[in-house]
Amino acid sequence: MKKLAILWNLLVLTAILSVNSSASTPDIPNFNPSLSTIVIGLTILAVIEFGLYKLLELKFKRKYQILEQIINKKNEDIVRIKEKTEALLANVLPKNTANELMANGKATKTKYNFVTVLFSDIQGFTQIAEEMNPEVLIDELDKFFFHFDSVVEKYRIEKIKTIGDAYMCAGGIPEKNRTNPVEVILAALEMQEYMKNLKEASLIQGMKYWDIRIGIHTGTVIAGVVGHKKLSYDIWGDTVNIASRMESSGEAGKINISGATYEFVKDFFICEYRGKMPVKYKGELEMYFVKEIIPELRDENGSPNSKFRFKMQLIKLQDVEESVNKMFIDEAPPSLCFHNAQLAVSITSQAELLATAEGLPLEQYVNLKLASAFLITGYMSDYNNPAEASCRLMEEMLPLYGFDEVYIKSARDLINNFFNGKHESETDKILHDARYDYLGRVDYIKLSEKLLKEQNEHGITIGFKEWSDIEKKLLTEHDFLTKTGKLLRSVPMTEQIVKLQEWHN
Repeated sequence: MKKLAILWNLLVLTAILSVNSSASTPDIPNFNPSLSTIVIGLTILAVIEFGLYKLLELKFKRKYQILEQIINKKNEDIVRIKEKTEALLANVLPKNTANELMANGKATKTKYNFVTVLFSDIQGFTQIAEEMNPEVLIDELDKFFFHFDSVVEKYRIEKIKTIGDAYMCAGGIPEKNRTNPVEVILAALEMQEYMKNLKEASLIQGMKYWDIRIGIHTGTVIAGVVGHKKLSYDIWGDTVNIASRMESSGEAGKINISGATYEFVKDFFICEYRGKMPVKYKGELEMYFVKEIIPELRDENGSPNSKFRFKMQLIKLQDVEESVNKMFIDEAPPSLCFHNAQLAVSITSQAELLATAEGLPLEQYVNLKLASAFLITGYMSDYNNPAEASCRLMEEMLPLYGFDEVYIKSARDLINNFFNGKHESETDKILHDARYDYLGRVDYIKLSEKLLKEQNEHGITIGFKEWSDIEKKLLTEHDFLTKTGKLLRSVPMTEQIVKLQEWHN
């Protein structure tokens, strides 16, 4: 554009000079333009030049807009294709595995030490397949497996695969949890009930019915992705083989579980002992038929009642604590040398001890444990406003473990009460004593020094003398609020103040 303008100006200048030189030529009539004429001419030329410039600019702008639209369209297509690919992978692979695969091009194999594997198989399927129309057969299988998929999703169980008429799934992967044996059996009971209802409907209509055998075992597995072009998420190990043997050793319409699984579910379900049964390549293994949920844990329809769910929440508390501790280890910055994983474990352990000693009701115990687990997590993301950050993280995580808004609100109130200095209930007092337990411990000075260092690293500048005064005031005014908290104090307040002064000096 600039080169064009320069060329145009040169042409104009040449034309003017030509005019002046022609005026001095005797053969051409005398032409001596006035200054105003030259100015007018140059102005006209400038206007023409400006018009050409704007015309070219508009042309380039239109081309740029067209190119921009094409690029945006291509980008939108790429995003759509990426979303479709991610959705497809999410349907085939667990979310974390799919993310790892897209990020690194491969997924690592993972060992899980506590997994419950379920196999189901249709009784006499080979004969059924020979007698039924192939299209009807596939439609029936699809109907069964569609319902099974909805059941395993409900209980956070991972579907592994189907092979012919066999259905395989596993609880406790990819997200580890302690409740997977109970959840897998709940899923098996729903599958059994579904097939039982279909059987009754088929008998009324005089049609052939399908019966399934279900086998379950709990143990260790290796999980990972196999294949390069056709990816498949699968599990391997002795646990898988034994679960398959549980299914083949079972009976139609019944749920056969191993002795290992029974030990984890015996407090939830009525089970019929079958004795030690021979299993191919495994010798004799203890087996049980699962009958139903224990009477006091089920409602009038045979489904889990509030007591059942509460027992499950008590187990899930351990998963929550483990997850929070792992978060501290993996995500907490090194500058958190006081509000760290060690303090988090100390608070939850002390809260449990005090609650037991003080006879806290179980309903309040769950709320206390949740609040104690998340109490100091906020320091990881918002050091100056930890209460709000702790509550926000808790609200995000707890629904993943099956805790509803009632539990979340109660735990949130306890956290806010602690940071606001309110000790209205016995639970508030226990949480307070659990958090400040370090004030009565022999390692108080060491921990106090860590807290001072942590605050200085987070922009709260405090000198040794000022810090000593603050701590002395805290020790003087502080008192444990529960009887057990007072009894467990190993170092009296006066001794801690003396140690504090010695440390300062």
